[in-house]
Amino acid sequence: MSARIAFINARIVDPASGFDGPGALLVEDGKIADIGPRLFNDAKPANAEIIDCGGHVLAPGLIDMRVFTGEPGAEHRETLASAGEAAAAGGVTSFAMMPVTDPVIDDAALVDFILRRAAANAAVRIYPMAALTKGLNGTQMSEMGLLQEAGAIAFTDADRTIASSLIMRRCLTYAANFDALVVAHAEDPALAGAGHMNEGAYAARMGLGGIPSAAETIAVERDIRLVELTGARYHLGQVSCAAALDAIAKAKARGLPVSCSVSAHHLVLNEQDIGEYKTFAKVSPALRAESDREAMVEGVRNGTIDAIVSSHDPQAPETKRLPFAQAAFGAIGLETLLPASLSLHHAAGVALIDVLRHLTIEPANILRLAQGRLAKGAPADLVVFDAAAPRKIDPADFRSRTKNSPFKGRLMQGQVLRTMVAGKTVFQAT
Repeated sequence: MSARIAFINARIVDPASGFDGPGALLVEDGKIADIGPRLFNDAKPANAEIIDCGGHVLAPGLIDMRVFTGEPGAEHRETLASAGEAAAAGGVTSFAMMPVTDPVIDDAALVDFILRRAAANAAVRIYPMAALTKGLNGTQMSEMGLLQEAGAIAFTDADRTIASSLIMRRCLTYAANFDALVVAHAEDPALAGAGHMNEGAYAARMGLGGIPSAAETIAVERDIRLVELTGARYHLGQVSCAAALDAIAKAKARGLPVSCSVSAHHLVLNEQDIGEYKTFAKVSPALRAESDREAMVEGVRNGTIDAIVSSHDPQAPETKRLPFAQAAFGAIGLETLLPASLSLHHAAGVALIDVLRHLTIEPANILRLAQGRLAKGAPADLVVFDAAAPRKIDPADFRSRTKNSPFKGRLMQGQVLRTMVAGKTVFQAT
């Protein structure tokens, strides 16, 4: 375990307690030993490493609920180690891993392998989500009980929607028996068809097949009805349009156990950011109209949206540097999650503590993790960052193995200075 470490001269922001103000924090043996606005006022702690935060923000490490990796099966795109390095550089101390691997994470032995492999090689905490259906084929339920016992934190078919309402109902019913979390991708496959971007006038001008936002809304409304039947805990992995968000808000108002995330790129970008067929901005769900993007920002502001995710999906150059219609969906995001989210604070007037709430305690509560809070006895998973530092996004500097960032060249604010996991520094800016 680590020695005593004292963070002083910090702006402590802890959404779990609602505290935002100057203070200090003491770490001992990988956990938070003490914290407070007047800690160390009289004298610096004995036998401790002193870290002067210079007035910058000290917050719980970020928790990302949606990360794709290439390992196992496609290590050229991303390994657990490289994803861990990218996460640490982005201030992310824990992330949930999607089961889209080769082989698919639908076997208890593979869950155990991922946990062991991540513990040995990754700088941050990695929690595998297991497949909701075997092989992600949408036709046969996975063995949720065995997978949960092996350590699966939730169940999802990742970027695929279970088309059969009967199969989805069975999955939710089975999950409810284990009090397991189901994380869904909502996009009616028949309506989405072979579309490549948001359906509308802009897609027509681009000459590209469109994906209507109704494909998402219809799938969300179906799933909500099934949650009503089964009582299962349901999380919408990514919401991208106003109508789907409205359906989630109404379900919450009825007391249903539903929650949702939005990706950072859906908070910052809209369909017109595709520009001249920029394939790095080809994501699923598609970037929507500006009115939908504004609705997502408002959803974060009013709390309808629970979490902000990176939706980190590394794709190799040979799958992205193609004509738009042939290019793969997906964008990386671990190293831009914080500055992209901070744009809500700088440009949309959302309080910093509220932005961080959706990156820390809210995902921690949904996943039932001990992290995401600054409290005595909590894991010392921390991030120190300069919220105002200007930067130009250059993926060439990223730790991720692939560089398919939709924010390339964009001016943002927010720079991670130090990331700590269990009392150990895993990233420090030079």
